[in-house]
Amino acid sequence: MKINIIGAGLGGLLSAASLAIEGHEVEVFEKLPITGGRFTNIEYHGFSLSTGALHMIPHGSTGPLGNLLRKIGADVEIVPCKPMAMIRIPANGANDYKSGFKDISFNQYGSQFSMWNRLKLSILLITTRRWPPKNISFENWIRKYLNEDSAHKTANSFCGWALSLTNRDVPAEEAFEIFENLYRYGGTGIPMGGCKGVTDALVEIIRSNGGIIHKNTEVSRIIVKDNTARGVIANGKKHYSDIVISNIGHPFTRDLYESGTIDNAYEEKINNAKPSAGIKICLAADKPLIGHNGILLTPYCRRINGINEVTNTDPNLAPSGKHLVMAHQSVQQENIDKLEEEIEIGLQDLKEVFPNNKYEVILTQSYYDGWPVNRASSGSDIGNITPIDNLYVVGDGAKGEGGIEVEGVALGVMNTLDIIKQLYVE
Repeated sequence: MKINIIGAGLGGLLSAASLAIEGHEVEVFEKLPITGGRFTNIEYHGFSLSTGALHMIPHGSTGPLGNLLRKIGADVEIVPCKPMAMIRIPANGANDYKSGFKDISFNQYGSQFSMWNRLKLSILLITTRRWPPKNISFENWIRKYLNEDSAHKTANSFCGWALSLTNRDVPAEEAFEIFENLYRYGGTGIPMGGCKGVTDALVEIIRSNGGIIHKNTEVSRIIVKDNTARGVIANGKKHYSDIVISNIGHPFTRDLYESGTIDNAYEEKINNAKPSAGIKICLAADKPLIGHNGILLTPYCRRINGINEVTNTDPNLAPSGKHLVMAHQSVQQENIDKLEEEIEIGLQDLKEVFPNNKYEVILTQSYYDGWPVNRASSGSDIGNITPIDNLYVVGDGAKGEGGIEVEGVALGVMNTLDIIKQLYVE
């Protein structure tokens, strides 16, 4: 089959590589001069900064992305994070870091709670794995069953780091699907070479199997006839195909075609699938600020949700003798017009998190609108199918249930490949 793919981000490259090794004729169209989208590296003063994700894979080599990379033979080494995550909590029961702090393991976060709530939490975790809560936000679930401020703050930090959302914006059912995946797949890992190490390996697979990647080539129209995708128009030229896969999210995909009928249910889903926004602050330090390769969750910061220090695993991501530290904070929709203020609060948070450490802020990056953290926030994903036959959507606007960031991208790609195989191959 001939398959056209719109966008050379992670979802598009995963789809193209998977289809190319099966012998399909694949063409990828990317409007930027680079491949990888929000999952590659940019070089800045000797540091390999990421265009989006934080050089980290949520479920390491054993999760959906790691398994898919291994299945298609991608030459990527993913180093497990040990510890997976730590939580920085205030010392002496304070409500901020100004009077000191200590780090506890993510697996021991319940130690902050009262004895009664620790027992209750154990029972709740067992029951919710079997009967996930419905029609309630994660925040309301926590306040209803635990009523622990530390639990609320920790959940908010985790959701901000992993999803760029507050826990009030995450359905409890989706949150517990995410936690179930932590039990199922395991914890975090760091790809050697950073994000670019992954996407470059995918590009190599595509090209070595006869696939074509067109850079600086923007798709202006999806060719639709009889409600079926027949190809794309890119840079004024028609490229016909049997299937079209889009990696640019449902709204932008919908703008590229005209259909004889309007699917009102689909349009409503598009309107409800809001993107998530965030800010990343990149630091350079002569000495380690964290000292391990896992995540440092910071629930008592005003804005910063979490921090990682990937140079403890891959020192080549920074100049010799330097460390790269990356902090992330979610941004709520009402604050997108106040990004400078949000960044300043995040910078003040970092001064409290690292009060006695020397570091330099080398870059701040904002993710919103057309370059968001996720094109559809977790719990509002539309899925991979569109109202147009032979047209599918992958990427962070069409993730699988419980899929954190790139793991969700991999789940969505695998689902799309299964649909294509069932409909067109078997």
